[in-house]
Amino acid sequence: MKRTLILTSAGLIGVAAMMLAGAGAPSFAQVFKNHDSNAPVNFTADRIEVQDRADRVLVSGNVEVTQAGMTLNAARMTVAYRNPPGKASAGDGMGGVEIDRIDASGNVVVRKADQTARGNVAIYDLNAKLITMLGNVTLTQGANRLTGGRLVMDLNSGRSTVDGRSTGSGVPGTATSPSGRVSGTFTVPQRSN
Repeated sequence: MKRTLILTSAGLIGVAAMMLAGAGAPSFAQVFKNHDSNAPVNFTADRIEVQDRADRVLVSGNVEVTQAGMTLNAARMTVAYRNPPGKASAGDGMGGVEIDRIDASGNVVVRKADQTARGNVAIYDLNAKLITMLGNVTLTQGANRLTGGRLVMDLNSGRSTVDGRSTGSGVPGTATSPSGRVSGTFTVPQRSN
């Protein structure tokens, strides 16, 4: 049975902003700049467990998170939140919850418009406005493709950085790219001679 959890938080102001940035023919990750992170965040999954004393929500089984045109899919997610004093009675419909971080693991896919990022794990730091993906990372836009071990998307600037190593340690599930280097393919417009 699928369950749906809707979380809206002022702390979400940046989760997807990194994935939308520009008009016309945007470059990699530019589509994430200026993402409306004030929009509601919708979770669907096979199982949602609220661990209120630990200030976290565990979401598992075909997890899908959507927000203002951005979609995040993964096998599992942990949502870290807090209940700041005075927020619970603010009457703003937020219920006092501010999300600080979303950790996703298991075939993580982030999509918005024509851009897709894939990796083994992803960490959304809502306060720093960064999405970091680790392990077998690919970033695609149309026929353009970058691969590496780690992808860092800055939601403030819309800038994405890919490197060949995912971590300095041998953390399981965060393998580097096969060559330990970044590789890419970019389409070139046809020019007349």
